[in-house]
Amino acid sequence: QDYFTDENRVLKKDPQQDYHLEYAMENSTHTILAFSRELHTCDTNDKSITESTVRVIWAYHHKDMGEAGQNYHGSNRGTKSLRLLNPEKEEVLSASLPYFDLTNKDVPVPDKDTTYWCQMFKIPVQHEKHHVTKIEPLIQKGHENLVHHILIYQCSSNLNDSVLDYGHECYHPNMPDSFLTCETVIFAWAIGGEGFTYPPHVGLSIGTAADPQFVLMEVHYDNPSYTEGLIDNSGLRLIYTPVIRKYDAGVIEAGLWVSLFHNIPPGMPEFVSEGHCTLECLEEALGAERPAGIHVFAVLLHAHLAGRAIRMRHFHNGEEQKLLAYDDEFDFNFQEFQYLKEERTILPGDNLITECHYSTVDRIRMTWGGLSTRNEMCLSYLLYYPRINLTRCASIPDIMEQLQFIGVKEIYRPVRTWPFIIKSPKQYKNLSFMDAMNKFKWSRSEGLSYNELVLKLPVNVRCSKTDNAEWSIQGMTALPPEIERPYKTEPVICSSSSCLRCSLFLTLLFVVHVTASTIGNIGPFV
Repeated sequence: QDYFTDENRVLKKDPQQDYHLEYAMENSTHTILAFSRELHTCDTNDKSITESTVRVIWAYHHKDMGEAGQNYHGSNRGTKSLRLLNPEKEEVLSASLPYFDLTNKDVPVPDKDTTYWCQMFKIPVQHEKHHVTKIEPLIQKGHENLVHHILIYQCSSNLNDSVLDYGHECYHPNMPDSFLTCETVIFAWAIGGEGFTYPPHVGLSIGTAADPQFVLMEVHYDNPSYTEGLIDNSGLRLIYTPVIRKYDAGVIEAGLWVSLFHNIPPGMPEFVSEGHCTLECLEEALGAERPAGIHVFAVLLHAHLAGRAIRMRHFHNGEEQKLLAYDDEFDFNFQEFQYLKEERTILPGDNLITECHYSTVDRIRMTWGGLSTRNEMCLSYLLYYPRINLTRCASIPDIMEQLQFIGVKEIYRPVRTWPFIIKSPKQYKNLSFMDAMNKFKWSRSEGLSYNELVLKLPVNVRCSKTDNAEWSIQGMTALPPEIERPYKTEPVICSSSSCLRCSLFLTLLFVVHVTASTIGNIGPFV
């Protein structure tokens, strides 16, 4: 039967019954239920099922429901974030395929909230081209909430084995110089994500002169409780094959360059930030390397604790296309690559905007762009083919116009300290720009006005190649695109096609089966 709950957590029978039992089975250890429903029921007591994250809540009691109604579940309950409509690309791979692991070895995680740990690895020598077809996380048991994300960077081919001796904290003044040569992201994994399988016609190339020989693995440890004595051995497993696929995969990091120039006022129920992969960058890079365009097949959307929704917008000739990817129910603890239902072609002169929605209603100070999970990011990682020499397509908003909003008139020049220091007016004199922004008395109306300003500001273009090289547009100023024809969303239809219904049915069968499997001998649930 179809029930819903109110704000007091009281279960009530829904007068509109939209869930339909398709299959049920019970034995001495398991109860398995498979059920289906329309994606959009237009029932105010039902939640529409979209491509966004869905928090699936389950509960059961070991006794069947009687005439008196439901039995209270007690502690037999749980929740899991899922993307029900994310099309699976799971490919049956031979168990005999070779693999190699990139894992940390007994890393002492400091007793501080945020640590970025970097370790250099050498890709096993291949005498001919191979393709990585699947990448799996190897997260140490019990550290599922400690390891927030893992990035793999391609490093300079001029390095030698001496760089493999030890790991070090990333972004640290004393870190090895060799780490600075590792700028090209070739894979990203984030908390809650599972293994990633490349489509049958695409693979991550290894074994040629253009491919990574040395890689840097960056692991973000999130330790908000300052737990002492943690030792970690997490990493990734890369499964590869000598059977060459048609295309080499690449990764583009798009969005807002991580910096203090990205900031969010406190007390805001919603604040929108935009990171621009500008037409100028895509025109130059794609025009030189791939005039016919590249094909995006998966996207990872990334933000931190204040993130509530992320959208990847795509513009062609001033006309907004259907969203490239989106998650309007963003969950910090569940970030994985979204497979696109249909590959999207990105052409020279297109625009991409990573649009992030935040909530800071529970904060009393500014939220700054930065590495900590208490700081913020607004990034998209695009998996595409064929691989070109473009690794980062991002932007930085103009900071001086942001400061003018709070009344700053002049800063000390030349800039000798970071964050730089304000010279006038008097109320901000000798304060860093961070202190001045925190001193300003933010109201919601001021925050809204500030948000309108920030979204119109000129941006500094970041347009990077491999090996720390840059396209000529790097560092130039560009304006946000003028949206001549915004995309018109399709109206919600209170029904679904048979294929979508079938897809949803299979997904819900899987979810319930996994949930039931986890309870083992505890008994059936209702």
